[in-house]
Amino acid sequence: MSRSDSRQHPAPGTVMTDPVRYPSGASSPVRTKRAFVLLLMTLLVPGSAQIVAGDRKLGRIALRVTLGVWVALVAAVLLLVLDRTLLINVITNPFASLLIIVLLVALAVGWALLFVNTLRIIKPVLLAPGARPAVVISLVMALVLSSGTLGYAAYLLNVGRNAIGNIFSGGPAIDPVDGRYNFLMMGGDAGDDRTGRRPDSLSVLSVDAKSGKTAIISVPRNLQNAQFSEGSPMRKIYPDGYNCGDECLINAINTEVTNEHTDLYPGVADPGAQATLEAVSGTLGLKVQAYVLVDMAGFAKLIDAMGGIKIKAGGWVPMSGFFDEATRTHGMPLGWIPAGEQTLDGEHALWYGRSREYVDDYSRIQRQQCVQQAMLKQLDPATLLSKFEDIANAGTKVVESNISSSQLGSFVDLAMKAKGQDIRRLTIGPPDFDPSFSTVPDFDVIHNKVDQLLAAASGPQAAAPVDGMVQAPPAAGTLQASAPLQPVAGQGAGGHSQQTPPPSSDFTPVTTTPDGEPITAELLNQLKRAGNEEAIRELVATNGQCAPL
Repeated sequence: MSRSDSRQHPAPGTVMTDPVRYPSGASSPVRTKRAFVLLLMTLLVPGSAQIVAGDRKLGRIALRVTLGVWVALVAAVLLLVLDRTLLINVITNPFASLLIIVLLVALAVGWALLFVNTLRIIKPVLLAPGARPAVVISLVMALVLSSGTLGYAAYLLNVGRNAIGNIFSGGPAIDPVDGRYNFLMMGGDAGDDRTGRRPDSLSVLSVDAKSGKTAIISVPRNLQNAQFSEGSPMRKIYPDGYNCGDECLINAINTEVTNEHTDLYPGVADPGAQATLEAVSGTLGLKVQAYVLVDMAGFAKLIDAMGGIKIKAGGWVPMSGFFDEATRTHGMPLGWIPAGEQTLDGEHALWYGRSREYVDDYSRIQRQQCVQQAMLKQLDPATLLSKFEDIANAGTKVVESNISSSQLGSFVDLAMKAKGQDIRRLTIGPPDFDPSFSTVPDFDVIHNKVDQLLAAASGPQAAAPVDGMVQAPPAAGTLQASAPLQPVAGQGAGGHSQQTPPPSSDFTPVTTTPDGEPITAELLNQLKRAGNEEAIRELVATNGQCAPL
Protein backbone atom coordinates (compact mmCIF):
# COMPACT_ATOMS: atom_id res chain seq x y z
CA MET A 1 0.00 0.00 0.00
CA SER A 2 1.35 3.43 -0.92
CA ARG A 3 1.75 6.28 1.55
CA SER A 4 -1.11 8.19 -0.07
CA ASP A 5 -3.39 5.18 0.32
CA SER A 6 -2.55 4.98 4.01
CA ARG A 7 -3.97 8.46 4.46
CA GLN A 8 -7.32 7.36 3.08
CA HIS A 9 -7.47 3.83 4.54
CA PRO A 10 -6.74 2.97 8.18
CA ALA A 11 -4.20 0.39 9.18
CA PRO A 12 -5.56 -3.09 10.07
CA GLY A 13 -7.17 -3.08 13.45
CA THR A 14 -7.94 0.65 13.46
CA VAL A 15 -11.40 1.47 14.81
CA MET A 16 -13.08 3.85 12.37
CA THR A 17 -15.41 5.61 14.79
CA ASP A 18 -14.13 9.18 14.24
CA PRO A 19 -16.67 10.75 11.82
CA VAL A 20 -14.33 13.69 11.09
CA ARG A 21 -11.49 11.56 9.73
CA TYR A 22 -13.62 8.58 8.64
CA PRO A 23 -17.00 9.90 7.42
CA SER A 24 -18.04 6.72 5.60
CA GLY A 25 -19.84 5.30 8.65
CA ALA A 26 -21.41 8.60 9.72
CA SER A 27 -25.01 9.65 9.12
CA SER A 28 -25.94 12.01 6.31
CA PRO A 29 -26.57 15.03 8.61
CA VAL A 30 -23.18 14.48 10.28
CA ARG A 31 -21.43 14.35 6.90
CA THR A 32 -23.09 17.60 5.85
CA LYS A 33 -22.15 19.29 9.11
CA ARG A 34 -18.59 17.94 8.75
CA ALA A 35 -18.31 19.44 5.25
CA PHE A 36 -19.28 22.96 6.35
CA VAL A 37 -17.05 22.79 9.44
CA LEU A 38 -14.02 21.78 7.34
CA LEU A 39 -14.68 24.64 4.90
CA LEU A 40 -14.95 27.10 7.79
CA MET A 41 -11.72 25.79 9.32
CA THR A 42 -9.87 26.24 6.01
CA LEU A 43 -11.23 29.79 5.75
CA LEU A 44 -10.38 30.87 9.31
CA VAL A 45 -7.25 28.78 10.06
CA PRO A 46 -5.79 27.46 6.80
CA GLY A 47 -4.28 24.02 7.35
CA SER A 48 -6.42 23.07 10.35
CA ALA A 49 -8.82 20.99 8.25
CA GLN A 50 -5.90 18.92 6.97
CA ILE A 51 -4.61 18.39 10.52
CA VAL A 52 -7.91 16.96 11.80
CA ALA A 53 -9.20 15.16 8.73
CA GLY A 54 -6.56 14.84 6.01
CA ASP A 55 -2.86 15.04 5.25
CA ARG A 56 -1.31 16.11 8.54
CA LYS A 57 2.05 16.95 6.92
CA LEU A 58 0.37 19.34 4.50
CA GLY A 59 -1.65 20.75 7.38
CA ARG A 60 1.46 21.43 9.46
CA ILE A 61 3.11 23.29 6.55
CA ALA A 62 -0.03 25.36 5.98
CA LEU A 63 -0.34 26.16 9.70
CA ARG A 64 3.26 27.37 9.83
CA VAL A 65 2.56 29.68 6.88
CA THR A 66 -0.65 30.86 8.55
CA LEU A 67 1.19 31.59 11.78
CA GLY A 68 3.85 33.50 9.84
CA VAL A 69 1.18 35.64 8.15
CA TRP A 70 -0.46 36.40 11.50
CA VAL A 71 2.92 37.45 12.93
CA ALA A 72 3.50 39.71 9.90
CA LEU A 73 0.04 41.29 10.35
CA VAL A 74 0.70 41.93 14.05
CA ALA A 75 4.06 43.51 13.14
CA ALA A 76 2.33 45.72 10.54
CA VAL A 77 -0.22 46.89 13.12
CA LEU A 78 2.57 47.65 15.60
CA LEU A 79 4.44 49.62 12.92
CA LEU A 80 1.25 51.50 12.11
CA VAL A 81 1.02 52.57 15.74
CA LEU A 82 4.72 53.05 16.53
CA ASP A 83 6.34 54.02 13.21
CA ARG A 84 3.76 54.76 10.53
CA THR A 85 6.37 56.36 8.26
CA LEU A 86 8.44 53.17 8.11
CA LEU A 87 5.37 51.09 7.25
CA ILE A 88 4.39 53.43 4.40
CA ASN A 89 7.97 53.50 3.12
CA VAL A 90 8.01 49.70 3.01
CA ILE A 91 4.72 49.57 1.10
CA THR A 92 5.77 52.29 -1.38
CA ASN A 93 9.31 51.00 -1.90
CA PRO A 94 9.42 49.49 -5.43
CA PHE A 95 11.38 46.38 -4.40
CA ALA A 96 9.54 45.76 -1.13
CA SER A 97 6.16 46.27 -2.78
CA LEU A 98 7.09 43.82 -5.56
CA LEU A 99 8.04 41.23 -2.94
CA ILE A 100 4.74 41.80 -1.12
CA ILE A 101 2.84 41.38 -4.40
CA VAL A 102 4.60 38.08 -5.12
CA LEU A 103 3.88 36.83 -1.60
CA LEU A 104 0.22 37.82 -1.82
CA VAL A 105 -0.17 35.96 -5.13
CA ALA A 106 1.59 32.90 -3.68
CA LEU A 107 -0.66 32.97 -0.61
CA ALA A 108 -3.75 33.34 -2.80
CA VAL A 109 -2.75 30.31 -4.91
CA GLY A 110 -1.79 28.26 -1.84
CA TRP A 111 -5.07 29.04 -0.09
CA ALA A 112 -7.02 28.05 -3.21
CA LEU A 113 -5.15 24.72 -3.36
CA LEU A 114 -5.99 24.11 0.31
CA PHE A 115 -9.68 24.55 -0.47
CA VAL A 116 -9.36 22.05 -3.34
CA ASN A 117 -7.69 19.64 -0.92
CA THR A 118 -10.44 20.27 1.63
CA LEU A 119 -13.06 19.44 -0.99
CA ARG A 120 -11.29 16.12 -1.59
CA ILE A 121 -11.35 15.46 2.17
CA ILE A 122 -15.07 16.27 2.29
CA LYS A 123 -15.80 13.60 -0.38
CA PRO A 124 -18.86 15.16 -2.02
CA VAL A 125 -20.02 11.73 -3.25
CA LEU A 126 -20.82 10.84 0.39
CA LEU A 127 -23.07 13.89 0.81
CA ALA A 128 -26.80 13.88 0.28
CA PRO A 129 -27.70 15.13 -3.22
CA GLY A 130 -29.46 18.18 -1.76
CA ALA A 131 -26.40 19.19 0.28
CA ARG A 132 -23.87 19.06 -2.54
CA PRO A 133 -24.86 22.36 -4.26
CA ALA A 134 -24.81 24.20 -0.92
CA VAL A 135 -21.31 22.90 -0.14
CA VAL A 136 -20.04 23.86 -3.62
CA ILE A 137 -21.55 27.35 -3.36
CA SER A 138 -20.02 27.80 0.10
CA LEU A 139 -16.66 26.67 -1.26
CA VAL A 140 -16.81 29.22 -4.09
CA MET A 141 -17.79 32.01 -1.68
CA ALA A 142 -14.95 31.07 0.67
CA LEU A 143 -12.51 31.07 -2.26
CA VAL A 144 -13.62 34.55 -3.31
CA LEU A 145 -13.40 35.79 0.26
CA SER A 146 -9.92 34.34 0.81
CA SER A 147 -7.88 33.91 -2.36
CA GLY A 148 -9.94 36.48 -4.22
CA THR A 149 -9.30 39.13 -1.58
CA LEU A 150 -5.55 38.41 -1.54
CA GLY A 151 -5.40 38.47 -5.34
CA TYR A 152 -7.27 41.76 -5.52
CA ALA A 153 -5.02 43.25 -2.85
CA ALA A 154 -1.99 42.23 -4.92
CA TYR A 155 -3.59 43.81 -8.01
CA LEU A 156 -4.28 47.11 -6.22
CA LEU A 157 -0.78 47.17 -4.76
CA ASN A 158 0.60 46.68 -8.26
CA VAL A 159 -1.59 49.53 -9.56
CA GLY A 160 -0.25 51.77 -6.82
CA ARG A 161 3.30 50.63 -7.48
CA ASN A 162 2.99 51.51 -11.17
CA ALA A 163 1.41 54.88 -10.34
CA ILE A 164 4.23 55.73 -7.94
CA GLY A 165 6.79 54.76 -10.55
CA ASN A 166 5.09 56.90 -13.22
CA ILE A 167 4.48 59.97 -11.05
CA PHE A 168 7.43 60.19 -8.68
CA SER A 169 11.15 60.16 -9.35
CA GLY A 170 13.81 57.76 -8.23
CA GLY A 171 16.19 60.56 -7.32
CA PRO A 172 17.76 61.39 -3.98
CA ALA A 173 15.74 62.32 -0.92
CA ILE A 174 15.41 65.98 0.07
CA ASP A 175 16.09 67.50 3.47
CA PRO A 176 13.95 70.11 5.22
CA VAL A 177 15.11 73.73 5.10
CA ASP A 178 14.82 75.56 8.42
CA GLY A 179 12.65 72.70 9.62
CA ARG A 180 10.18 72.86 6.71
CA TYR A 181 9.52 71.11 3.41
CA ASN A 182 8.49 73.48 0.62
CA PHE A 183 6.68 72.10 -2.42
CA LEU A 184 5.66 74.05 -5.53
CA MET A 185 2.18 73.07 -6.69
CA MET A 186 1.53 73.97 -10.35
CA GLY A 187 -1.65 73.65 -12.37
CA GLY A 188 -0.77 73.63 -16.06
CA ASP A 189 -2.65 73.33 -19.33
CA ALA A 190 -1.07 71.57 -22.30
CA GLY A 191 -3.96 72.13 -24.68
CA ASP A 192 -3.79 72.16 -28.50
CA ASP A 193 -3.85 75.99 -28.51
CA ARG A 194 -0.82 76.28 -26.23
CA THR A 195 2.93 76.03 -26.73
CA GLY A 196 4.25 73.97 -23.85
CA ARG A 197 2.53 73.61 -20.51
CA ARG A 198 2.06 77.10 -19.11
CA PRO A 199 1.09 77.01 -15.40
CA ASP A 200 -2.18 78.79 -14.71
CA SER A 201 -1.79 78.45 -10.94
CA LEU A 202 1.30 78.54 -8.73
CA SER A 203 1.32 77.95 -5.01
CA VAL A 204 3.92 76.86 -2.49
CA LEU A 205 2.90 74.38 0.18
CA SER A 206 5.22 74.81 3.17
CA VAL A 207 4.95 72.03 5.78
CA ASP A 208 6.66 71.84 9.16
CA ALA A 209 8.78 68.68 9.07
CA LYS A 210 7.75 67.60 12.58
CA SER A 211 4.29 68.95 13.31
CA GLY A 212 2.80 69.05 9.81
CA LYS A 213 1.64 72.67 10.31
CA THR A 214 1.04 74.05 6.86
CA ALA A 215 1.16 77.40 5.06
CA ILE A 216 0.12 78.08 1.46
CA ILE A 217 1.66 80.92 -0.56
CA SER A 218 -0.12 81.71 -3.83
CA VAL A 219 1.83 83.41 -6.61
CA PRO A 220 -0.26 85.08 -9.35
CA ARG A 221 0.46 83.83 -12.85
CA ASN A 222 0.89 87.43 -14.08
CA LEU A 223 3.70 88.32 -11.63
CA GLN A 224 6.42 90.24 -13.49
CA ASN A 225 10.18 90.51 -12.99
CA ALA A 226 10.36 87.18 -11.14
CA GLN A 227 13.74 86.63 -9.52
CA PHE A 228 15.65 83.41 -10.17
CA SER A 229 17.33 81.82 -7.18
CA GLU A 230 21.09 81.82 -6.78
CA GLY A 231 22.61 78.98 -8.73
CA SER A 232 19.76 78.87 -11.25
CA PRO A 233 21.02 78.54 -14.86
CA MET A 234 18.37 81.09 -15.88
CA ARG A 235 19.92 83.71 -13.58
CA LYS A 236 22.78 84.02 -16.10
CA ILE A 237 20.28 85.02 -18.79
CA TYR A 238 18.11 87.21 -16.51
CA PRO A 239 20.41 88.42 -13.72
CA ASP A 240 18.03 91.27 -12.84
CA GLY A 241 14.89 89.20 -12.98
CA TYR A 242 12.57 87.95 -15.69
CA ASN A 243 12.09 91.45 -17.10
CA CYS A 244 11.84 91.26 -20.88
CA GLY A 245 8.55 93.18 -20.98
CA ASP A 246 4.85 92.58 -20.42
CA GLU A 247 5.11 89.11 -21.96
CA CYS A 248 7.59 87.96 -19.30
CA LEU A 249 5.07 86.78 -16.72
CA ILE A 250 6.17 84.12 -14.27
CA ASN A 251 3.94 81.50 -15.89
CA ALA A 252 5.72 81.99 -19.25
CA ILE A 253 9.03 80.67 -17.88
CA ASN A 254 8.02 77.05 -18.32
CA THR A 255 7.29 77.52 -22.03
CA GLU A 256 10.40 79.61 -22.73
CA VAL A 257 12.75 77.17 -21.06
CA THR A 258 11.05 74.16 -22.68
CA ASN A 259 11.37 75.72 -26.13
CA GLU A 260 14.70 77.56 -25.91
CA HIS A 261 16.83 76.64 -22.89
CA THR A 262 16.60 72.91 -22.23
CA ASP A 263 20.37 72.72 -22.78
CA LEU A 264 20.80 74.62 -19.50
CA TYR A 265 19.26 71.69 -17.60
CA PRO A 266 21.07 68.52 -18.72
CA GLY A 267 19.65 65.39 -17.15
CA VAL A 268 16.56 67.20 -15.78
CA ALA A 269 13.31 65.46 -16.70
CA ASP A 270 11.26 68.67 -16.98
CA PRO A 271 13.50 71.76 -17.40
CA GLY A 272 10.51 74.12 -17.65
CA ALA A 273 9.07 72.97 -14.32
CA GLN A 274 12.51 73.13 -12.67
CA ALA A 275 13.10 76.69 -13.95
CA THR A 276 9.68 77.75 -12.68
CA LEU A 277 10.53 76.28 -9.29
CA GLU A 278 13.75 78.33 -9.23
CA ALA A 279 11.85 81.49 -10.14
CA VAL A 280 9.33 80.96 -7.36
CA SER A 281 12.19 80.24 -4.92
CA GLY A 282 13.98 83.47 -5.79
CA THR A 283 10.79 85.52 -5.80
CA LEU A 284 9.68 84.37 -2.35
CA GLY A 285 13.16 84.21 -0.83
CA LEU A 286 12.37 80.62 0.08
CA LYS A 287 14.17 77.39 -0.79
CA VAL A 288 11.60 75.30 -2.67
CA GLN A 289 12.82 71.70 -2.82
CA ALA A 290 10.38 69.90 -5.13
CA TYR A 291 7.38 70.39 -7.38
CA VAL A 292 4.11 68.71 -8.21
CA LEU A 293 2.59 69.61 -11.58
CA VAL A 294 -1.08 68.84 -12.22
CA ASP A 295 -2.16 68.78 -15.85
CA MET A 296 -5.44 70.68 -15.78
CA ALA A 297 -6.49 69.05 -19.04
CA GLY A 298 -6.69 65.75 -17.16
CA PHE A 299 -7.67 67.25 -13.80
CA ALA A 300 -11.33 66.42 -14.35
CA LYS A 301 -10.49 62.70 -14.45
CA LEU A 302 -9.01 62.86 -10.97
CA ILE A 303 -12.09 64.65 -9.55
CA ASP A 304 -14.40 62.13 -11.21
CA ALA A 305 -12.31 59.27 -9.81
CA MET A 306 -12.88 60.73 -6.34
CA GLY A 307 -16.62 60.85 -6.92
CA GLY A 308 -16.71 64.67 -7.15
CA ILE A 309 -16.06 67.37 -4.54
CA LYS A 310 -18.43 69.33 -2.32
CA ILE A 311 -18.10 73.09 -1.87
CA LYS A 312 -20.02 76.16 -0.75
CA ALA A 313 -19.82 78.72 -3.58
CA GLY A 314 -20.20 82.43 -2.86
CA GLY A 315 -21.33 83.48 -6.35
CA TRP A 316 -22.15 82.25 -9.82
CA VAL A 317 -19.22 81.17 -12.04
CA PRO A 318 -19.37 81.16 -15.87
CA MET A 319 -18.17 78.12 -17.79
CA SER A 320 -16.43 79.90 -20.63
CA GLY A 321 -12.84 80.72 -21.51
CA PHE A 322 -13.52 82.83 -24.64
CA PHE A 323 -12.64 86.53 -24.65
CA ASP A 324 -12.77 88.81 -27.70
CA GLU A 325 -9.66 91.00 -27.54
CA ALA A 326 -11.02 93.33 -30.23
CA THR A 327 -14.31 94.16 -28.51
CA ARG A 328 -13.05 93.40 -24.97
CA THR A 329 -16.14 91.27 -24.35
CA HIS A 330 -16.71 87.69 -23.20
CA GLY A 331 -18.37 84.99 -25.25
CA MET A 332 -21.66 83.36 -24.30
CA PRO A 333 -20.91 80.91 -21.46
CA LEU A 334 -21.40 77.22 -22.06
CA GLY A 335 -23.11 77.09 -18.70
CA TRP A 336 -23.05 78.45 -15.14
CA ILE A 337 -22.07 77.00 -11.77
CA PRO A 338 -24.61 78.31 -9.25
CA ALA A 339 -23.92 79.90 -5.88
CA GLY A 340 -24.59 77.85 -2.75
CA GLU A 341 -23.73 74.28 -1.76
CA GLN A 342 -22.62 72.27 -4.77
CA THR A 343 -21.27 68.84 -5.62
CA LEU A 344 -18.98 69.34 -8.59
CA ASP A 345 -17.99 66.62 -11.03
CA GLY A 346 -14.66 66.81 -12.82
CA GLU A 347 -15.75 69.05 -15.68
CA HIS A 348 -17.48 71.57 -13.41
CA ALA A 349 -14.65 71.54 -10.86
CA LEU A 350 -12.21 72.30 -13.68
CA TRP A 351 -14.28 75.24 -14.87
CA TYR A 352 -14.78 76.42 -11.30
CA GLY A 353 -11.03 76.57 -10.77
CA ARG A 354 -10.03 78.04 -14.14
CA SER A 355 -12.80 80.58 -14.95
CA ARG A 356 -11.77 84.23 -14.52
CA GLU A 357 -14.40 86.07 -16.55
CA TYR A 358 -16.15 89.09 -14.99
CA VAL A 359 -13.74 88.96 -12.01
CA ASP A 360 -9.97 89.24 -11.56
CA ASP A 361 -7.31 86.53 -11.33
CA TYR A 362 -7.33 86.70 -7.55
CA SER A 363 -10.91 85.48 -7.29
CA ARG A 364 -9.82 82.54 -9.40
CA ILE A 365 -6.86 81.90 -7.09
CA GLN A 366 -9.26 81.77 -4.14
CA ARG A 367 -11.46 79.25 -5.94
CA GLN A 368 -8.44 77.15 -6.89
CA GLN A 369 -7.32 77.08 -3.26
CA CYS A 370 -10.83 76.01 -2.27
CA VAL A 371 -10.83 73.16 -4.81
CA GLN A 372 -7.43 71.98 -3.51
CA GLN A 373 -8.69 72.09 0.08
CA ALA A 374 -11.87 70.21 -0.85
CA MET A 375 -9.83 67.47 -2.51
CA LEU A 376 -7.54 67.11 0.50
CA LYS A 377 -10.43 67.21 2.94
CA GLN A 378 -12.66 64.80 1.08
CA LEU A 379 -9.98 62.30 -0.01
CA ASP A 380 -10.36 60.35 3.22
CA PRO A 381 -9.09 56.77 3.70
CA ALA A 382 -12.51 55.30 2.89
CA THR A 383 -12.68 57.19 -0.42
CA LEU A 384 -9.11 56.30 -1.27
CA LEU A 385 -9.66 52.59 -0.61
CA SER A 386 -13.01 52.38 -2.37
CA LYS A 387 -11.83 54.27 -5.46
CA PHE A 388 -8.12 53.47 -5.28
CA GLU A 389 -7.77 52.00 -8.76
CA ASP A 390 -9.58 54.89 -10.48
CA ILE A 391 -7.66 57.51 -8.50
CA ALA A 392 -4.30 55.86 -9.14
CA ASN A 393 -4.95 55.44 -12.86
CA ALA A 394 -6.16 59.03 -13.16
CA GLY A 395 -3.14 60.26 -11.23
CA THR A 396 -0.68 58.76 -13.71
CA LYS A 397 -2.30 60.86 -16.45
CA VAL A 398 -2.62 64.03 -14.38
CA VAL A 399 0.28 64.36 -11.97
CA GLU A 400 4.02 64.78 -12.52
CA SER A 401 6.54 65.35 -9.73
CA ASN A 402 10.26 65.28 -8.98
CA ILE A 403 9.61 64.15 -5.39
CA SER A 404 11.59 61.01 -4.61
CA SER A 405 9.44 57.92 -4.16
CA SER A 406 11.72 56.94 -1.27
CA GLN A 407 10.21 59.78 0.82
CA LEU A 408 6.55 59.09 0.16
CA GLY A 409 6.17 57.49 3.58
CA SER A 410 7.46 60.61 5.34
CA PHE A 411 5.30 62.94 3.28
CA VAL A 412 2.12 60.85 3.58
CA ASP A 413 2.69 60.80 7.33
CA LEU A 414 3.10 64.60 7.32
CA ALA A 415 -0.11 64.96 5.30
CA MET A 416 -1.97 62.90 7.91
CA LYS A 417 -0.53 65.12 10.68
CA ALA A 418 -1.54 68.26 8.76
CA LYS A 419 -5.14 67.11 8.32
CA GLY A 420 -7.37 69.08 10.69
CA GLN A 421 -4.72 71.67 11.63
CA ASP A 422 -4.94 75.33 10.74
CA ILE A 423 -3.65 76.34 7.31
CA ARG A 424 -2.19 79.84 7.05
CA ARG A 425 -2.14 81.54 3.68
CA LEU A 426 -0.57 84.44 1.83
CA THR A 427 -1.38 85.63 -1.68
CA ILE A 428 1.05 87.88 -3.59
CA GLY A 429 -1.94 89.95 -4.65
CA PRO A 430 -5.38 90.73 -3.20
CA PRO A 431 -6.29 90.48 -0.37
CA ASP A 432 -2.73 90.72 0.99
CA PHE A 433 -1.41 93.16 -1.64
CA ASP A 434 -3.12 95.56 -4.03
CA PRO A 435 -3.79 94.39 -7.62
CA SER A 436 -0.94 96.45 -9.13
CA PHE A 437 1.70 94.88 -6.85
CA SER A 438 2.31 91.93 -9.20
CA THR A 439 3.34 94.35 -11.97
CA VAL A 440 6.03 96.12 -9.91
CA PRO A 441 6.65 93.76 -6.98
CA ASP A 442 8.86 94.76 -4.05
CA PHE A 443 10.76 91.54 -3.33
CA ASP A 444 12.07 92.73 0.04
CA VAL A 445 8.46 93.16 1.15
CA ILE A 446 7.55 89.72 -0.21
CA HIS A 447 10.46 88.09 1.62
CA ASN A 448 9.48 89.83 4.85
CA LYS A 449 5.87 88.70 4.56
CA VAL A 450 6.89 85.13 3.77
CA ASP A 451 9.15 85.09 6.84
CA GLN A 452 6.25 86.37 9.00
CA LEU A 453 3.90 83.75 7.58
CA LEU A 454 6.24 80.83 8.23
CA ALA A 455 7.09 82.09 11.73
CA ALA A 456 3.36 82.23 12.50
CA ALA A 457 2.75 78.81 10.90
CA SER A 458 5.51 77.24 13.01
CA GLY A 459 4.24 78.76 16.26
CA PRO A 460 1.25 77.85 18.45
CA GLN A 461 -2.22 78.13 17.00
CA ALA A 462 -3.74 81.53 17.59
CA ALA A 463 -7.36 80.48 17.37
CA ALA A 464 -9.58 77.45 17.15
CA PRO A 465 -9.69 76.04 13.62
CA VAL A 466 -12.82 76.49 11.54
CA ASP A 467 -13.14 73.98 8.70
CA GLY A 468 -9.44 73.29 9.10
CA MET A 469 -8.55 77.02 9.01
CA VAL A 470 -7.79 79.75 11.51
CA GLN A 471 -9.41 83.16 11.28
CA ALA A 472 -8.21 86.21 13.16
CA PRO A 473 -9.00 89.89 12.44
CA PRO A 474 -5.84 91.34 10.85
CA ALA A 475 -4.28 94.71 11.46
CA ALA A 476 -3.15 96.85 8.56
CA GLY A 477 -0.32 95.21 6.65
CA THR A 478 -0.30 92.03 8.77
CA LEU A 479 -0.78 88.43 7.68
CA GLN A 480 -3.90 86.42 8.23
CA ALA A 481 -4.75 82.77 8.36
CA SER A 482 -7.93 82.61 6.42
CA ALA A 483 -10.20 80.87 4.01
CA PRO A 484 -11.24 82.30 0.63
CA LEU A 485 -11.63 86.06 0.98
CA GLN A 486 -13.86 88.88 -0.12
CA PRO A 487 -12.75 91.06 -3.05
CA VAL A 488 -10.49 93.88 -1.88
CA ALA A 489 -12.35 97.02 -0.87
CA GLY A 490 -9.50 99.17 0.36
CA GLN A 491 -5.75 99.34 0.63
CA GLY A 492 -3.44 100.06 3.49
CA ALA A 493 0.06 101.39 3.73
CA GLY A 494 2.49 99.70 1.40
CA GLY A 495 -0.35 98.61 -0.87
CA HIS A 496 -1.69 95.92 1.49
CA SER A 497 -5.36 95.28 2.03
CA GLN A 498 -6.93 96.54 5.25
CA GLN A 499 -10.17 94.66 4.78
CA THR A 500 -11.01 92.08 7.43
CA PRO A 501 -12.08 88.89 5.62
CA PRO A 502 -14.95 86.75 6.87
CA PRO A 503 -14.39 83.41 8.60
CA SER A 504 -13.72 80.52 6.26
CA SER A 505 -17.35 79.49 5.75
CA ASP A 506 -19.08 82.50 7.32
CA PHE A 507 -20.47 84.04 4.17
CA THR A 508 -23.86 84.06 2.53
CA PRO A 509 -23.90 82.96 -1.12
CA VAL A 510 -25.32 85.67 -3.40
CA THR A 511 -28.37 84.03 -4.99
CA THR A 512 -30.59 87.08 -5.61
CA THR A 513 -30.27 90.45 -7.33
CA PRO A 514 -30.36 93.69 -5.26
CA ASP A 515 -34.09 93.79 -6.10
CA GLY A 516 -34.65 90.35 -4.62
CA GLU A 517 -35.06 88.53 -7.95
CA PRO A 518 -33.50 85.02 -7.95
CA ILE A 519 -30.31 84.80 -9.98
CA THR A 520 -30.61 82.09 -12.62
CA ALA A 521 -28.61 80.98 -15.63
CA GLU A 522 -31.40 82.31 -17.82
CA LEU A 523 -31.20 85.76 -16.20
CA LEU A 524 -27.42 85.92 -16.61
CA ASN A 525 -27.65 84.79 -20.24
CA GLN A 526 -30.32 87.44 -20.93
CA LEU A 527 -27.99 90.11 -19.54
CA LYS A 528 -25.21 88.73 -21.73
CA ARG A 529 -27.33 88.80 -24.87
CA ALA A 530 -28.31 92.37 -24.04
CA GLY A 531 -24.64 93.31 -23.71
CA ASN A 532 -25.02 94.31 -20.06
CA GLU A 533 -21.75 92.81 -18.80
CA GLU A 534 -21.46 95.36 -16.02
CA ALA A 535 -24.62 93.98 -14.44
CA ILE A 536 -23.17 90.47 -14.69
CA ARG A 537 -19.97 91.63 -12.96
CA GLU A 538 -22.01 93.03 -10.07
CA LEU A 539 -24.03 89.83 -9.69
CA VAL A 540 -21.02 87.45 -9.78
CA ALA A 541 -18.56 89.71 -7.90
CA THR A 542 -18.50 87.36 -4.88
CA ASN A 543 -17.65 84.19 -6.80
CA GLY A 544 -14.16 84.16 -5.24
CA GLN A 545 -15.76 83.19 -1.95
CA CYS A 546 -15.63 79.45 -1.45
CA ALA A 547 -15.39 76.91 1.35
CA PRO A 548 -14.96 73.13 1.17
CA LEU A 549 -17.79 71.15 2.77
